[in-house]
Amino acid sequence: MKLRHAMVCASNQNRSMEAHAVLKKEGMDVSSYGTGAHVKLPGPSIRQPNVYAFGTPYRFIFDDLKRKDPDLYKRNGLLQMLKRNLSVKEAPQRWQDNAEDGAFDVVFTFEERVFDMVIEDLENRETRLLKTVLVINLDVKDNHEEAAVGAKLALDLCQRLELVDTWEDEIDDIIRLFEKQHKRRLIYTICFY
Repeated sequence: MKLRHAMVCASNQNRSMEAHAVLKKEGMDVSSYGTGAHVKLPGPSIRQPNVYAFGTPYRFIFDDLKRKDPDLYKRNGLLQMLKRNLSVKEAPQRWQDNAEDGAFDVVFTFEERVFDMVIEDLENRETRLLKTVLVINLDVKDNHEEAAVGAKLALDLCQRLELVDTWEDEIDDIIRLFEKQHKRRLIYTICFY
């Protein structure tokens, strides 16, 4: 079964984009989003983050950071991350503004507060498609190494879902087996929108 997948984190920069890249490479129908009010990346100090609006092209962000402090942003991996993002899509997108992108079968989040925001948004949408969507959360720390691990786990679970005729009938068994094999706890729910 061919499913539409959405990968969602806070800023559509690291975790969701790593998963997007991995699933896209495997030929899956995948999009990615962030749920924050804006895109926030580490800056020279915790009090000085780099903040951009959703929709700001990854190329602009890359050039901006390279201009500000190329050594810092190369050392902390942001320039490499942005190069990857450039190869996947043009700009970070906001989940709450994705209605025109169509419906998804599976929405994968990487942080519990993002999971809660996705569910709240789905429940409060004005347009109702009367469609079921599986929303899954796998907590993944927001660093490059954990994002790579999280992306592989997301791919594994999405591939399992693609193998069944109707995930609604088998989801509890699929999740239980995944958790046992990977020793990672998932939170999931089915929403109707």
